[in-house]
Amino acid sequence: MTTIFEAIRDDHETQRTLIDLLVQTEGDSDGRNELFDRLKRELTSHAAAEERYFYVPLMEVDLTQDAARHSVAEHKELDDFVEQLEGYDMSGSQWLQTARELADRLVHHLDEEEKEVFPVAGKALTDEQKNSLADDYRADMERRKSE
Repeated sequence: MTTIFEAIRDDHETQRTLIDLLVQTEGDSDGRNELFDRLKRELTSHAAAEERYFYVPLMEVDLTQDAARHSVAEHKELDDFVEQLEGYDMSGSQWLQTARELADRLVHHLDEEEKEVFPVAGKALTDEQKNSLADDYRADMERRKSE
């Protein structure tokens, strides 16, 4: 049985791969456009599903409330970077610079969740919750990605 931590970690690996590939692209190319679209879809789906099936339950527990709020705030920060990128010319230096800033913030966010939030959340959630939240999270991710 998969836990919520494993389900989220799998998606984190996808995000790390996409952002690594994205910052290696050049100019207003089909490859850059495709990777950026995939990353946007991944980040949007992940943040929505993670907030609903991971952070909402954690906000209900004193032990994990602050960490959950902090991570949700970081989702907004990542959204802001994506929005900035959408407004820039993909072949301009500002686009790549901002994409690299997004990469730094994204990797920081993912590492922080895995190293700081997951251990505390592991104490706050029951084994049953860890499994059922994973099922709900994965189903929501699939639904969102197919929209």
